[in-house]
Amino acid sequence: RCYRYLKKNKPYIKSRYCRGVPESKIRIYDVGNKAANVDLFPFVAHLVCDEKQQISSEALEACRVAVNKYLTKNIGKDAYHIRVRAHPFHVLRANKMLSCAGADRLSSGMRHSYGKPIGVAARVNIGQILLSVRAKDAHEKFVIEAIRRGKFKFAGRQKILKSLKWGFTKYPREVYVEKRRNGELAADGNQVKVHNRRGPLEKSVLYQTGME
Repeated sequence: RCYRYLKKNKPYIKSRYCRGVPESKIRIYDVGNKAANVDLFPFVAHLVCDEKQQISSEALEACRVAVNKYLTKNIGKDAYHIRVRAHPFHVLRANKMLSCAGADRLSSGMRHSYGKPIGVAARVNIGQILLSVRAKDAHEKFVIEAIRRGKFKFAGRQKILKSLKWGFTKYPREVYVEKRRNGELAADGNQVKVHNRRGPLEKSVLYQTGME
């Protein structure tokens, strides 16, 4: 059975009513140098879905492994940070059929045909980001090639987009550089913190630099 297409029904998630769901194949969503400072990796590329569909946890894991393997081999394991952005919560069911000899005597056919859980999938929309990779500008071509290789693990159509933003932040590059320089933004691991403009003036970076 094809589990790729989204039916018109609601997401069917693991709950106290839907028990015995197999574990998702993908358990690690961040790989590479995930603790790298936000200033270290300015370049970021995304794998964006171009169809409304379901992507199984097996496919997400296969993509993560393929991208990780290519980048480790070509630029080293500390030179990038991969983040899988689609999470599989939707439970897939199958009405198990016997295929042995004399199965027609044993199986009940389409009676009580509500299936048993066989796996999980992520429901994705057009334009949704499936995977993001941040690295240095010098490694741009390797990142794009790695994502291209990971793309083959998915059904349907995807696009590779180069982001105009700095790393995994929400700020465009020029804005980011300007705000970091004048103290409005402070590095906080692989993200940035915005100065909240509270506290004593003598401790305020903005006040010291004459911004306020």
